[in-house]
Order: sequence, then C-alpha cells, then structure tokens
Amino acid sequence: MTALVQVQGLDITAGGRLVQRGLNFTVERGEVLVIVGASGSGKSTLLRHLVGLDVPAAGHVLFEGRDLQAGRPDEQAALRRRFGVMFQAGALWSSMSLGENLMLPMRLFTGLSAAERRRRAGFKLALVGLDGGFDLLPSQLSGGMRKRAALARALALDPELLYLDEPGSGLDPLNAARLDELVLNLRQHLGTTVVMVTHEIASVFAVANRALFLDEEEKTMTALGAPLDLLRHGPDAVRSFLQRGAPAMEPAP
Repeated sequence: MTALVQVQGLDITAGGRLVQRGLNFTVERGEVLVIVGASGSGKSTLLRHLVGLDVPAAGHVLFEGRDLQAGRPDEQAALRRRFGVMFQAGALWSSMSLGENLMLPMRLFTGLSAAERRRRAGFKLALVGLDGGFDLLPSQLSGGMRKRAALARALALDPELLYLDEPGSGLDPLNAARLDELVLNLRQHLGTTVVMVTHEIASVFAVANRALFLDEEEKTMTALGAPLDLLRHGPDAVRSFLQRGAPAMEPAP
C-alpha cells in the first residue's frame, strides 16, 4: 500500500487549549484507519484537521504530498473534493429529497447531465441499501437510514478517500453492525480508503486494518497498529480501553 495521507508534526488546539501534539502517521491507500480514544481526546477535532477545515497550530497534513493549507483557495477546494466526509449529524439538507441531496454536489462540481446525475444518485442510494428512497425527505428517515443517506451523499463525487465521524453514534447494535459491513464493502468493492472516528470498540475490531489511539492525558498518540496487536501488546491504557469491546478469542501463543 502507498501512503495517501501524511500527517507530520501536527499540533492541534481548540479555543486556545492544546488538544493533541506531535502527531505523526500516515493513511495507507486502500486501508481502513480508525481513530479511537476517550471522550475529549480530540478525535473529531483531528478529523477536522485531516479534511482541511481547521488550520494546524503546527505541522502539516498532506494529501498525495500536497499540503491541504497551501496554494490558492480554488486549488485547496479542488483537492478537498477528492475525498468525502460524513459528519456526525449527517448534515443533509432538510428541504431536499435524498436524491436532490446527492445530486447537488454533482451539479455544482461536475459537467454531468441531469439524467446522469439522477442515475448516479440512485446508484449511490442503492449501494447503501436505500434503493427506492430517492424522493424521501431526511425527516422521513429512521436514525439508521439517515446515517446511510449521509454516507451516500459523502460518496456522491466518487471520492478515493472517505472520512467518517462517529458513523455508529446513536444506532442500535444491529444497525451499527450493518454500517460496519457497508464500510468493509466500500473498501473491498470500490477500493475506497476510509478514516473513521469512533467510540464503538466493536467497530474497531470489525473494520480496522489499523487503529490510532489518542491519549487525553498525554495529549498525543500513544499507539498505532492492528487492533488485535494493540489488544495483546499495546500500552496498558490502550489494552484496557480496547478490552471493553474486544471479541472473544483464543489466547495469544
């Protein structure tokens, strides 16, 4: 795998307060990287830096070697359109149908015909299990359906990199597991690289190639690796955190 994203010496602040410091890691092409840590450790704040919404206090976030904060505003915007983002609340336009929500970025940023935009929007909705939901309004959806609709909208421009902020938040275990399965299908069938923030430990073991642990006390990353490796051989705090939702398994030899 080849690094798609490089994070170099990243310091993060919020409201003048240091949240995380000295972050150095990569996102490898074709992997699912999950960001974990206790509440308040800065997971979602880090995600905002990874997508270029927040400016680092120090350091850089590079996408294919290009700094997200460098260059002209139009160059930065074009770079960011190469990845999709699913926010916690879904961020769907409430006055638009699901189909219209998906077609809007296509209308703004592509030269596709109206018929092709409609076809692609229908395909993305079917991909996330919302076939037939084109004309539904967000208010007509259950929590699980709203999450899947937000994921479909994040896929509207066929991104090579997908950022997910707490996709399973507020879902029952069954719907959370279905969303995990959908993430795996995106990686397997579309080759999508995924970075996911979550507090659901079961999801870490279900989908992650690697997990990045943010420590709220040390204010830096203290572990990065395959979830089972971290569970067996990681720092004590990381092992204790992961044990809350780890699957039953045979003892390591």
